[in-house]
Amino acid sequence: MGLRRDRFFGCLTSLALVVGIMSAGFGGSDAVASTVTVAVTGYAEQGTAVHFIDNDAAALTTVGVDGVNLDPAGDQVSAPSSSALALLTRAHADGLRAELLMGNFDDAIGDFSPQIAANLLGTPSHIDAVASSLAGFVSSEGWDGITVDLEALTSADSAGLVDFVTALRRDVPVNQTISIDLTAATSLGGYQSLGYDLAGLGAVVNRIVLMTYDEHGPTWSGPGPIGGLGWKRHCLAAALKEVPASQIDLGVAGYGYTWPAGKKRHDGTQVSDAGARKLVADDGAQARWVAKQDEWTATLSNGTVVWWSDARSYALTLVMAQANALHGLAIWQLSTADPLT
Repeated sequence: MGLRRDRFFGCLTSLALVVGIMSAGFGGSDAVASTVTVAVTGYAEQGTAVHFIDNDAAALTTVGVDGVNLDPAGDQVSAPSSSALALLTRAHADGLRAELLMGNFDDAIGDFSPQIAANLLGTPSHIDAVASSLAGFVSSEGWDGITVDLEALTSADSAGLVDFVTALRRDVPVNQTISIDLTAATSLGGYQSLGYDLAGLGAVVNRIVLMTYDEHGPTWSGPGPIGGLGWKRHCLAAALKEVPASQIDLGVAGYGYTWPAGKKRHDGTQVSDAGARKLVADDGAQARWVAKQDEWTATLSNGTVVWWSDARSYALTLVMAQANALHGLAIWQLSTADPLT
Protein backbone atom coordinates (compact mmCIF):
# COMPACT_ATOMS: atom_id res chain seq x y z
CA MET A 1 0.00 0.00 0.00
CA GLY A 2 2.96 2.33 0.25
CA LEU A 3 1.85 5.71 1.55
CA ARG A 4 -1.60 5.35 -0.04
CA ARG A 5 -2.90 2.07 1.07
CA ASP A 6 -2.36 3.31 1.79
CA ARG A 7 -9.59 -8.75 9.25
CA PHE A 8 -11.24 -11.52 8.77
CA PHE A 9 -12.80 -14.02 11.29
CA GLY A 10 -12.93 -13.61 15.03
CA CYS A 11 -13.75 -10.91 17.53
CA LEU A 12 -12.02 -8.21 19.52
CA THR A 13 -12.23 -8.16 23.30
CA SER A 14 -9.72 -5.58 24.46
CA LEU A 15 -10.85 -2.92 21.99
CA ALA A 16 -14.52 -3.65 22.63
CA LEU A 17 -13.77 -2.57 26.21
CA VAL A 18 -12.22 0.62 24.86
CA VAL A 19 -15.39 1.27 22.91
CA GLY A 20 -17.44 0.99 26.08
CA ILE A 21 -15.34 3.79 27.53
CA MET A 22 -15.42 5.92 24.38
CA SER A 23 -19.17 5.43 23.87
CA ALA A 24 -19.81 6.75 27.34
CA GLY A 25 -18.05 10.01 26.52
CA PHE A 26 -18.98 10.58 22.89
CA GLY A 27 -22.60 10.83 21.82
CA GLY A 28 -24.13 10.99 18.37
CA SER A 29 -24.96 8.43 15.75
CA ASP A 30 -21.75 6.46 16.23
CA ALA A 31 -22.27 5.65 19.92
CA VAL A 32 -23.09 1.95 20.38
CA ALA A 33 -23.04 -0.76 23.02
CA SER A 34 -19.63 -2.19 23.86
CA THR A 35 -20.82 -5.76 23.23
CA VAL A 36 -20.56 -5.37 19.44
CA THR A 37 -17.29 -6.80 18.19
CA VAL A 38 -15.40 -6.42 14.93
CA ALA A 39 -12.50 -8.10 13.20
CA VAL A 40 -9.22 -6.22 12.86
CA THR A 41 -6.51 -6.47 10.21
CA GLY A 42 -3.12 -4.89 10.72
CA TYR A 43 -0.93 -4.36 7.66
CA ALA A 44 2.81 -4.95 7.73
CA GLU A 45 5.24 -4.33 4.89
CA GLN A 46 7.78 -7.04 4.15
CA GLY A 47 10.86 -6.22 6.20
CA THR A 48 8.78 -5.16 9.22
CA ALA A 49 10.16 -6.57 12.46
CA VAL A 50 8.03 -9.48 13.67
CA HIS A 51 7.75 -8.03 17.17
CA PHE A 52 5.16 -5.56 15.84
CA ILE A 53 2.85 -8.53 15.27
CA ASP A 54 3.57 -9.88 18.75
CA ASN A 55 2.87 -6.51 20.34
CA ASP A 56 -0.61 -6.22 18.78
CA ALA A 57 -1.59 -9.89 18.50
CA ALA A 58 -4.25 -9.69 21.22
CA ALA A 59 -6.09 -6.98 19.27
CA LEU A 60 -5.75 -8.49 15.78
CA THR A 61 -7.55 -11.09 13.71
CA THR A 62 -5.46 -10.94 10.53
CA VAL A 63 -2.08 -9.66 9.40
CA GLY A 64 -1.97 -8.34 5.85
CA VAL A 65 1.57 -8.79 4.54
CA ASP A 66 2.65 -6.39 1.81
CA GLY A 67 3.78 -8.41 -0.10
CA VAL A 68 4.34 -8.97 -3.81
CA ASN A 69 4.10 -6.76 -6.89
CA LEU A 70 3.33 -7.16 -10.57
CA ASP A 71 6.18 -6.99 -13.04
CA PRO A 72 6.07 -4.14 -15.60
CA ALA A 73 4.43 -6.30 -18.26
CA GLY A 74 1.62 -7.23 -15.87
CA ASP A 75 1.89 -10.92 -16.68
CA GLN A 76 3.86 -12.10 -13.65
CA VAL A 77 4.05 -11.40 -9.95
CA SER A 78 7.11 -11.47 -7.71
CA ALA A 79 7.51 -14.26 -5.17
CA PRO A 80 7.14 -13.51 -1.44
CA SER A 81 10.49 -12.64 0.12
CA SER A 82 11.99 -14.37 3.14
CA SER A 83 10.93 -11.41 5.30
CA ALA A 84 7.34 -11.71 4.07
CA LEU A 85 7.38 -15.41 4.92
CA ALA A 86 8.75 -14.59 8.38
CA LEU A 87 5.73 -12.35 8.99
CA LEU A 88 3.45 -15.17 7.82
CA THR A 89 5.11 -17.57 10.23
CA ARG A 90 4.88 -15.17 13.16
CA ALA A 91 1.22 -14.37 12.48
CA HIS A 92 0.37 -18.06 12.57
CA ALA A 93 2.48 -18.55 15.70
CA ASP A 94 0.40 -15.83 17.36
CA GLY A 95 -2.85 -17.51 16.31
CA LEU A 96 -3.65 -14.99 13.57
CA ARG A 97 -4.60 -15.29 9.93
CA ALA A 98 -2.18 -13.99 7.30
CA GLU A 99 -3.15 -12.62 3.89
CA LEU A 100 -0.62 -11.96 1.13
CA LEU A 101 -1.09 -8.51 -0.40
CA MET A 102 -0.31 -8.01 -4.09
CA GLY A 103 -0.12 -4.66 -5.80
CA ASN A 104 1.06 -2.57 -8.72
CA PHE A 105 3.59 -0.42 -6.89
CA ASP A 106 6.47 0.53 -9.17
CA ASP A 107 9.81 1.31 -7.52
CA ALA A 108 10.93 3.08 -10.69
CA ILE A 109 8.35 5.85 -10.19
CA GLY A 110 7.91 5.49 -6.43
CA ASP A 111 4.16 5.10 -6.73
CA PHE A 112 1.39 2.85 -8.01
CA SER A 113 1.59 2.39 -11.76
CA PRO A 114 -1.56 2.83 -13.89
CA GLN A 115 0.21 1.21 -16.85
CA ILE A 116 1.25 -1.92 -14.96
CA ALA A 117 -2.32 -2.37 -13.73
CA ALA A 118 -3.67 -1.88 -17.24
CA ASN A 119 -1.18 -4.43 -18.58
CA LEU A 120 -2.67 -6.99 -16.21
CA LEU A 121 -6.35 -6.11 -16.33
CA GLY A 122 -6.57 -5.62 -20.08
CA THR A 123 -5.23 -9.04 -21.04
CA PRO A 124 -7.11 -12.23 -20.08
CA SER A 125 -4.00 -14.43 -20.35
CA HIS A 126 -2.18 -12.13 -17.91
CA ILE A 127 -5.10 -12.31 -15.49
CA ASP A 128 -5.05 -16.11 -15.60
CA ALA A 129 -1.28 -16.33 -15.16
CA VAL A 130 -1.11 -13.97 -12.19
CA ALA A 131 -4.13 -15.52 -10.48
CA SER A 132 -2.58 -18.97 -10.88
CA SER A 133 0.72 -17.78 -9.39
CA LEU A 134 -0.96 -16.21 -6.37
CA ALA A 135 -3.05 -19.33 -5.79
CA GLY A 136 0.18 -21.32 -5.91
CA PHE A 137 1.68 -19.19 -3.11
CA VAL A 138 -1.44 -19.77 -1.01
CA SER A 139 -1.22 -23.53 -1.47
CA SER A 140 2.54 -23.97 -1.11
CA GLU A 141 3.26 -21.41 1.63
CA GLY A 142 0.12 -21.59 3.76
CA TRP A 143 -1.35 -18.11 3.32
CA ASP A 144 -4.94 -17.73 4.51
CA GLY A 145 -5.92 -15.54 1.58
CA ILE A 146 -4.96 -12.90 -0.96
CA THR A 147 -5.48 -9.16 -0.71
CA VAL A 148 -5.64 -7.28 -4.02
CA ASP A 149 -4.28 -3.73 -3.81
CA LEU A 150 -4.35 -2.29 -7.32
CA GLU A 151 -4.37 1.50 -7.24
CA ALA A 152 -4.20 4.44 -9.66
CA LEU A 153 -6.85 2.77 -11.84
CA THR A 154 -9.38 4.37 -14.16
CA SER A 155 -12.93 3.46 -15.16
CA ALA A 156 -11.46 1.58 -18.13
CA ASP A 157 -10.00 -0.95 -15.67
CA SER A 158 -13.31 -1.72 -13.97
CA ALA A 159 -14.35 -4.86 -15.89
CA GLY A 160 -10.83 -6.27 -15.87
CA LEU A 161 -10.60 -5.88 -12.10
CA VAL A 162 -13.78 -7.90 -11.63
CA ASP A 163 -12.40 -10.51 -14.04
CA PHE A 164 -9.18 -10.66 -12.02
CA VAL A 165 -10.82 -11.26 -8.62
CA THR A 166 -13.10 -13.80 -10.32
CA ALA A 167 -10.05 -15.67 -11.58
CA LEU A 168 -8.54 -15.56 -8.10
CA ARG A 169 -11.75 -16.90 -6.60
CA ARG A 170 -11.67 -19.72 -9.14
CA ASP A 171 -8.06 -20.66 -8.38
CA VAL A 172 -7.76 -20.04 -4.63
CA PRO A 173 -9.33 -22.73 -2.38
CA VAL A 174 -12.75 -21.72 -1.13
CA ASN A 175 -11.66 -21.73 2.54
CA GLN A 176 -9.05 -19.06 1.78
CA THR A 177 -10.27 -15.49 1.46
CA ILE A 178 -10.07 -12.93 -1.34
CA SER A 179 -9.98 -9.32 -0.16
CA ILE A 180 -9.62 -6.08 -2.09
CA ASP A 181 -8.36 -2.68 -0.95
CA LEU A 182 -10.16 0.28 -2.51
CA THR A 183 -9.04 3.89 -2.64
CA ALA A 184 -11.85 5.71 -0.83
CA ALA A 185 -14.32 8.03 -2.56
CA THR A 186 -17.27 10.03 -1.30
CA SER A 187 -19.74 9.01 -4.04
CA LEU A 188 -20.61 6.04 -6.21
CA GLY A 189 -19.44 8.02 -9.21
CA GLY A 190 -16.14 8.57 -7.46
CA TYR A 191 -15.64 4.84 -6.92
CA GLN A 192 -16.56 4.18 -10.54
CA SER A 193 -14.03 6.75 -11.80
CA LEU A 194 -11.37 5.00 -9.71
CA GLY A 195 -12.06 1.73 -11.54
CA TYR A 196 -14.22 0.06 -8.91
CA ASP A 197 -17.48 -1.69 -9.78
CA LEU A 198 -18.59 -2.06 -6.17
CA ALA A 199 -21.47 -4.44 -6.83
CA GLY A 200 -19.41 -6.57 -9.20
CA LEU A 201 -16.48 -6.80 -6.79
CA GLY A 202 -18.70 -7.43 -3.79
CA ALA A 203 -20.33 -10.38 -5.55
CA VAL A 204 -16.95 -12.13 -5.77
CA VAL A 205 -14.65 -11.14 -2.91
CA ASN A 206 -15.04 -11.97 0.76
CA ARG A 207 -14.09 -8.53 2.03
CA ILE A 208 -13.81 -4.96 0.75
CA VAL A 209 -11.38 -2.69 2.59
CA LEU A 210 -12.08 1.02 2.23
CA MET A 211 -8.74 2.81 2.47
CA THR A 212 -10.15 5.78 4.37
CA TYR A 213 -6.80 7.40 4.89
CA ASP A 214 -4.71 9.89 2.93
CA GLU A 215 -7.57 12.34 2.59
CA HIS A 216 -4.72 14.89 2.73
CA GLY A 217 -1.01 14.45 2.14
CA PRO A 218 2.08 16.54 1.37
CA THR A 219 2.36 15.45 -2.26
CA TRP A 220 -1.27 15.98 -3.31
CA SER A 221 -2.92 18.54 -1.00
CA GLY A 222 -2.43 21.23 1.55
CA PRO A 223 -2.47 20.44 5.29
CA GLY A 224 -5.43 18.56 6.65
CA PRO A 225 -6.55 15.40 8.43
CA ILE A 226 -5.20 12.06 7.24
CA GLY A 227 -8.69 10.57 7.35
CA GLY A 228 -11.19 12.98 8.85
CA LEU A 229 -14.36 11.80 10.54
CA GLY A 230 -16.83 13.41 8.15
CA TRP A 231 -14.89 12.28 5.08
CA LYS A 232 -14.86 8.70 6.38
CA ARG A 233 -18.61 8.81 6.91
CA HIS A 234 -19.22 10.00 3.34
CA CYS A 235 -16.90 7.35 1.86
CA LEU A 236 -18.59 4.62 3.87
CA ALA A 237 -22.10 5.82 3.05
CA ALA A 238 -21.35 5.71 -0.67
CA ALA A 239 -19.95 2.17 -0.48
CA LEU A 240 -22.89 0.94 1.60
CA LYS A 241 -25.21 1.70 -1.31
CA GLU A 242 -23.84 -1.34 -3.15
CA VAL A 243 -21.89 -3.43 -0.62
CA PRO A 244 -23.31 -5.05 2.55
CA ALA A 245 -21.97 -3.64 5.80
CA SER A 246 -20.93 -7.12 6.90
CA GLN A 247 -18.49 -7.23 3.98
CA ILE A 248 -16.72 -3.92 4.64
CA ASP A 249 -13.62 -3.09 6.65
CA LEU A 250 -13.04 0.58 7.41
CA GLY A 251 -9.47 1.80 7.07
CA VAL A 252 -7.63 3.63 9.83
CA ALA A 253 -4.36 5.52 9.54
CA GLY A 254 -1.68 4.84 12.12
CA TYR A 255 0.64 7.66 11.03
CA GLY A 256 0.78 11.34 10.13
CA TYR A 257 2.22 13.81 7.63
CA THR A 258 4.17 17.05 7.81
CA TRP A 259 3.74 20.14 5.60
CA PRO A 260 6.80 22.42 5.85
CA ALA A 261 6.03 26.12 5.59
CA GLY A 262 7.08 27.79 2.36
CA LYS A 263 8.29 24.50 0.87
CA LYS A 264 7.10 22.52 -2.08
CA ARG A 265 4.52 19.91 -1.23
CA HIS A 266 6.86 16.99 -1.91
CA ASP A 267 9.13 18.17 0.92
CA GLY A 268 6.65 16.84 3.47
CA THR A 269 7.21 13.49 5.15
CA GLN A 270 5.31 10.63 6.69
CA VAL A 271 5.78 10.19 10.44
CA SER A 272 4.75 7.51 12.89
CA ASP A 273 2.33 8.35 15.69
CA ALA A 274 5.18 8.38 18.19
CA GLY A 275 7.29 10.38 15.74
CA ALA A 276 4.60 13.04 15.37
CA ARG A 277 4.35 13.48 19.13
CA LYS A 278 8.14 13.69 19.40
CA LEU A 279 8.30 16.40 16.72
CA VAL A 280 5.81 18.47 18.66
CA ALA A 281 7.43 17.86 22.05
CA ASP A 282 10.96 18.60 20.82
CA ASP A 283 9.73 21.85 19.28
CA GLY A 284 7.87 22.92 22.40
CA ALA A 285 4.69 23.28 20.34
CA GLN A 286 1.20 22.44 21.52
CA ALA A 287 -0.77 19.59 19.95
CA ARG A 288 -4.50 20.14 19.48
CA TRP A 289 -7.17 17.45 19.25
CA VAL A 290 -9.70 18.36 16.54
CA ALA A 291 -12.89 16.61 17.60
CA LYS A 292 -14.63 17.32 14.29
CA GLN A 293 -11.92 15.30 12.50
CA ASP A 294 -10.97 12.81 15.25
CA GLU A 295 -7.30 13.66 14.71
CA TRP A 296 -4.42 15.66 16.15
CA THR A 297 -2.69 18.67 14.63
CA ALA A 298 0.09 21.06 15.58
CA THR A 299 2.03 23.91 14.04
CA LEU A 300 5.76 23.93 14.80
CA SER A 301 7.79 27.07 15.43
CA ASN A 302 9.15 26.99 11.86
CA GLY A 303 5.64 26.92 10.43
CA THR A 304 5.55 23.21 9.65
CA VAL A 305 2.02 21.80 10.05
CA VAL A 306 1.58 18.25 11.35
CA TRP A 307 -1.55 16.11 11.30
CA TRP A 308 -1.75 12.56 12.62
CA SER A 309 -4.21 9.78 13.42
CA ASP A 310 -3.40 7.77 16.55
CA ALA A 311 -4.90 5.39 19.12
CA ARG A 312 -7.64 7.87 20.03
CA SER A 313 -8.62 8.16 16.35
CA TYR A 314 -8.57 4.38 16.11
CA ALA A 315 -10.91 3.91 19.06
CA LEU A 316 -13.43 6.38 17.64
CA THR A 317 -13.30 4.75 14.20
CA LEU A 318 -14.02 1.47 15.95
CA VAL A 319 -17.17 3.06 17.38
CA MET A 320 -18.19 4.04 13.83
CA ALA A 321 -17.58 0.51 12.57
CA GLN A 322 -19.71 -0.96 15.33
CA ALA A 323 -22.51 1.53 14.86
CA ASN A 324 -22.72 0.58 11.18
CA ALA A 325 -22.40 -3.18 11.82
CA LEU A 326 -19.28 -3.39 9.66
CA HIS A 327 -17.16 -6.49 9.36
CA GLY A 328 -14.15 -4.75 10.84
CA LEU A 329 -11.26 -2.31 10.74
CA ALA A 330 -8.03 -2.31 8.76
CA ILE A 331 -5.05 -0.32 10.03
CA TRP A 332 -2.10 0.89 7.98
CA GLN A 333 0.36 0.03 9.42
CA LEU A 334 1.56 -1.85 12.50
CA SER A 335 5.10 -0.44 12.47
CA THR A 336 3.98 3.22 12.60
CA ALA A 337 0.74 3.03 14.59
CA ASP A 338 0.30 3.24 18.32
CA PRO A 339 0.03 -0.18 20.00
CA LEU A 340 -3.45 -1.61 19.48
CA THR A 341 -3.63 -3.42 22.80
